Amino acid sequence: MALLALGINHNTASVALREQLAFSPEQIESALLSAMETGLSEIAILSTCNRTEIYAQSQDECNQLLTWLSNYRNLNFDELNASHYVKTSESAISHMMRVASGLDSLVLGEPQILGQMKASYAHARESGTVGPVLHDAFQQVFAIAKRVRTETAIGENPVSVAYAAVSLAQQIFSDLKKDTALLIGAGETIELVARHLSEQGIKSIIVANRTLSRAATLADEFDGKGILLEEIPEVLPHVDIIISSTASPLPILGKGSVEAALKVRKHKPMFMVDIAVPRDIEEQVGDLPDVYLYTVDDLSDVIQENLRSRQEAAEQADEIIADGVKSYVSGLRVQDSVSTIRAYRKKAETLRDAELQKALKSLSSGGDPEKLMQQLARNLTNKLLHSPTAKLRQASAEGRADLIGWTQELFDIDQQDLT
Repeated sequence: MALLALGINHNTASVALREQLAFSPEQIESALLSAMETGLSEIAILSTCNRTEIYAQSQDECNQLLTWLSNYRNLNFDELNASHYVKTSESAISHMMRVASGLDSLVLGEPQILGQMKASYAHARESGTVGPVLHDAFQQVFAIAKRVRTETAIGENPVSVAYAAVSLAQQIFSDLKKDTALLIGAGETIELVARHLSEQGIKSIIVANRTLSRAATLADEFDGKGILLEEIPEVLPHVDIIISSTASPLPILGKGSVEAALKVRKHKPMFMVDIAVPRDIEEQVGDLPDVYLYTVDDLSDVIQENLRSRQEAAEQADEIIADGVKSYVSGLRVQDSVSTIRAYRKKAETLRDAELQKALKSLSSGGDPEKLMQQLARNLTNKLLHSPTAKLRQASAEGRADLIGWTQELFDIDQQDLT
């Protein structure tokens, strides 16, 4: 059974499809357990704003998972089939390493993905859907991602979706020192947005979250204010920039609330970036005059400008990943040999124990110890070599020079030994 990675991302699927396949943290466990009912032995799910990926141990390259996924999310199979990618064995582990290292992200080298990958592994472990195959794969992935971070410059010069969102805001509002930002959510991405806005001298920050304590804690770091999601309509007329990134399955900000806010603002422009998948801001909000609404896909152009400095680091990272894949495959091959080595040792130990018992019995009967030791060594050697010798003679008679060569390598026999 092989390691398999199947998914969709920002390169293969639209926001609309990605949001239909997104899993919130609360939905992961039930999805994992449902997938296991199809006959899978191991599975983990990674779900971010730019991708949903499934990692599994499976004999079926993809149909089993695609069918389950389309049924579980009530999607058209053909649409999903046209947008997915699948990797197996070495390609799968290489892909996972690239994803964890940020080499497959919308923003090259963005750091959040490694934490999201670790969360994916943790969710699967807690759900009991991780076995030896996925455990070993994830450990190799984390080790390689750490090497990429420490041995290359891939993480230098902060570039992320959060950074791109703030850069776009600066293009709309030339002086952020006059503006107020409403940040919806309190996760890592919003924290990065707040940090970037603060560094650019934003006038004030309001953080809205379903948990007030979390919103207040984050807002306090930047001398801002924390509010509940229900309080958004009250502050909406007073904010210029809205950046949202939550795991809500339904939109948080609707067209009606924004229309009401614009009237109070006397149609002063509002800039919005919806980083979430599924979307936090209703798509129709973008149709309103005086609203500049962008999704994660719209950030691509901004992001491209920040990639040049990371290309060389990415090439170095590819070399590290190639080494990682080689090491992973080598480890699998060693595991494949374990059962053979165990069986061979057991057979040798059985022969040893049998000959030892004969020798001990003869010794207790008064046999000459020196002669018995010589006989024990001779008998044991003959019995250990009998089967390999017979097979080598047969191989030689059949012209199996390759087997003869492998035997010489296996037993460390050089040309000098053959003379």
